[in-house]
Amino acid sequence: MTILAVVAVVGACGAAAEDPAPGPASAERLRVEVVGELPHDPQAFTQGLEFSGDTLYEGTGLVGRSSLRAGPAGAEPTRQVALPEPLFGEGITVVDDTVWQLTWQNGVAIERDARTLAERRRVGYSGEGWGICHQPGRDRLVMSDGTSTLTFRDPRTFAETGSVTVADAGQRIEALNELECVGDDVYANVWQTDEIVRIDSRTGAVTARIDASGLLEPGEEEGADVLNGIAAYPGTDQFLITGKLWPKMFRVNLVPVS
Repeated sequence: MTILAVVAVVGACGAAAEDPAPGPASAERLRVEVVGELPHDPQAFTQGLEFSGDTLYEGTGLVGRSSLRAGPAGAEPTRQVALPEPLFGEGITVVDDTVWQLTWQNGVAIERDARTLAERRRVGYSGEGWGICHQPGRDRLVMSDGTSTLTFRDPRTFAETGSVTVADAGQRIEALNELECVGDDVYANVWQTDEIVRIDSRTGAVTARIDASGLLEPGEEEGADVLNGIAAYPGTDQFLITGKLWPKMFRVNLVPVS
């Protein structure tokens, strides 16, 4: 979420979530295997990361520094727009010719033109906005608010359509942050950790816990903030991951822990 928050967030926006699913007895244990590195703007407080074709979209946060950027991965953005104060940008997702951009505590989602990034309208919601992704096969958005709840929304109206509680073997997983949808799976950064969890969005069960620690060198960690940002590479099983104020992005495979 944000370095400004110092307490755990409680409660979820919208309708009450279902009880945690029992899930498997033990989630699969995976780790990241780096296959390539790309430069990343060390001034970007990354809140959302997502590919649409060859274009990488990135949403950034902090009041007065929030933005939406688009362009080739690892290169200077070809398009960029700033969010006016007092908006604090959060997660983003692309739906056809639209980009949805959340705000943290401002209670509005911004609908933008995916080509120009121009704002089309703002839609209100209750609670906080953290991460968001799109499931085309289920025609819905999936949104996190810093708790163990994932909220489902209509991709056109942003209206809430349901929710699910995320748990690993019955134990709720809190602080779900940036999201990436891959089929029925949702990958979520767990705020203030080096862990990513893979969630079955049909049940809320955590099916894998992914160790993404040790990516930055000791000298690179100075000035960097937490891991946040995961984007599936189109046409592959690989992911691009980064963090807030990180100088690099990493193209990775997810492999079993030995």
